[in-house]
Amino acid sequence: MDNKLGFGALTAFVIGSMIGAGVFSLPQNMAAVASPAAVIIGWTITGVGMIFLAMSFQVLSLLKPNINSGVFGYAQAGFGDFVGFCSAWGYWLSAMLANVSYLVIVFSTLGMFFDKPGHIIFGMGNTWQSIVGASVLLWLVYASVRRGVQTAATINTITTVAKLIPLVLFIFCTLVAFKWHTFTFDFTGLEFGPQHDLLSQVKGTMLITVWVFIGVEGAVIVSSRARNRRDIGRATILGLLTALIIYVFVTLLSMGVISTPELAKFHNPSMALVLEHILGPWGSIIIGCGLLVSVSGAFLSWTVLATEAPLLAAQNNMFPKSYAKENSAGTSIKALNLTIICIQISLFAVIYAGGTYNSLLIIASEMILVPYFLVAAYTLKLAIKNKNRGRLLFIGLGSTIYGLWLLYASGLSHLLLASLLYLPGLYFFIKAKKELNQPSFVGKERIFVVVLILLSLFAIYMVATGHIVLES
Repeated sequence: MDNKLGFGALTAFVIGSMIGAGVFSLPQNMAAVASPAAVIIGWTITGVGMIFLAMSFQVLSLLKPNINSGVFGYAQAGFGDFVGFCSAWGYWLSAMLANVSYLVIVFSTLGMFFDKPGHIIFGMGNTWQSIVGASVLLWLVYASVRRGVQTAATINTITTVAKLIPLVLFIFCTLVAFKWHTFTFDFTGLEFGPQHDLLSQVKGTMLITVWVFIGVEGAVIVSSRARNRRDIGRATILGLLTALIIYVFVTLLSMGVISTPELAKFHNPSMALVLEHILGPWGSIIIGCGLLVSVSGAFLSWTVLATEAPLLAAQNNMFPKSYAKENSAGTSIKALNLTIICIQISLFAVIYAGGTYNSLLIIASEMILVPYFLVAAYTLKLAIKNKNRGRLLFIGLGSTIYGLWLLYASGLSHLLLASLLYLPGLYFFIKAKKELNQPSFVGKERIFVVVLILLSLFAIYMVATGHIVLES
């Protein structure tokens, strides 16, 4: 069986990974934190920054064809095993939590259709009925991924095409219904109060915009399965531009149909309610069905990406060797089991912690920031090392500045929570090094570990004293 992926499959993988649940909640998510003016600025910064990041992936895939572990392979090559492992662990956690959020939003959507006042079945996707349904869907996807990446990629290509149909219809309908006076109502966000100036609003959009672009590296993660390495960069750029156009239109056109303060109060998936405002009840049905198809495809893509992370890390001596073993279909069963079991545990935690799609969005977005920054930093490091003062330096500088901006915009409290989630991963790294009869940490890595532990202890203190409260 041919497990290699062509340009079309790689592009569908990028689009399918990025366009999942996030786009269907974008109108409310953005309206809740920013005015139309701030949203325009936020998308401009994100669009330019993500193009730089995508170009980093593109040039690295050509300059370093020997690195087949993508995001964390570049971190390992540039900054050592421990930094590479942290990138792999952060990426895996982000992918795993993204899948939890997809399952939550699926059943939140069903709640929009079937829940009645006084008779809540699915709620916000965090009732016991929702978790049972999500668990069934989870193990069906498990069975699909066990059959191999090629099978998952074929299903993903079909769902990617299917999900674009309701999105194009939504853009057309909101374009027709767009009213300029509605769009310019409270254009700069006076509704948010003086403590939320334009810069604060722009910062507030950053984790949301990063969230909907997570997956831009999809082709890079499965690069070892590409038929042609040049297809990796081309698929990444094409997928990014397709998603960017859709996101900008969905967000800004919605603000011209429903005023921003009203839009901020909508239940998610808010796209359904916007289209319902235009077309009547059929609008929410169209978007609801589109979301279910979209999330199913994205969930499949992200299960593959989450499974590939421990597999590739193990192949590069950053995870225990057992995670590198593949079945006849090319799937690491141990990596898949780890991912699925952790998703299942997280689903149970959602019930008891009262977690929602928005709270999962924040954590998953935060965990991906360090891996993205390290890719940018490695591009810059290569440019400096090779004394390349042309295109490579330009791309490296642009993507690194964007990575630093994201870390700043995300806020200290979120970074502290992220450091806490990196801590359990040390077990896997230490075990991997013991298997190789190598010291766990060498040189500057010891300093990194001490800093990580201190940040984690500080995060625990901040959470325990109520100084940090996870948003929901």
